[in-house]
Amino acid sequence: MKSLEELRAIRAKMQGRVGVRAENEKQTRVVVGMATCGIASGARPVLTALSDAVQEQGLSDKINVTQTGCIGLCQYEPIVEVMAPGQEKVTYVKMTPEKAMEVLRLHLLGGQVVTKYTLGAARDKAE
Repeated sequence: MKSLEELRAIRAKMQGRVGVRAENEKQTRVVVGMATCGIASGARPVLTALSDAVQEQGLSDKINVTQTGCIGLCQYEPIVEVMAPGQEKVTYVKMTPEKAMEVLRLHLLGGQVVTKYTLGAARDKAE
C-alpha cells in the first residue's frame, strides 16, 4: 500500500491530465447508451455504425461519438443522444444501425431532427 503522500502526488499528477480528453465545445456530441441493457438491445452495432461513418466521412472535427453507461430508459434501448451546440438535447430511441445512419444524414449533417425516432414520439405511441 502506498503512503498518503504518494497517493496525493499521484492524484495531483493525474488531475493535470483530466483536461486532455476535453471535447471541443463546437462539436456535436453523439452519445450511445452502452450499459448491459443497451448492449443486449443492440447498441454495439449502432455505436460502430455511427463511429465508422463519422470517421469515413471525415467528420471527426465536427461530431464526437462516444458511449456512456445507463441512461435510465431501458425499455427504449438502444438510445442515442445528440447534443449540438446551442440546441436542446435530442434523445433517439429503439435505434438500429440503419436508423442511426438516417439520423446522421438528416440531423447531424442536415440539421433536421428525425422526430419519428425521438423519445417524445415513442412516448406518444405508448399512450
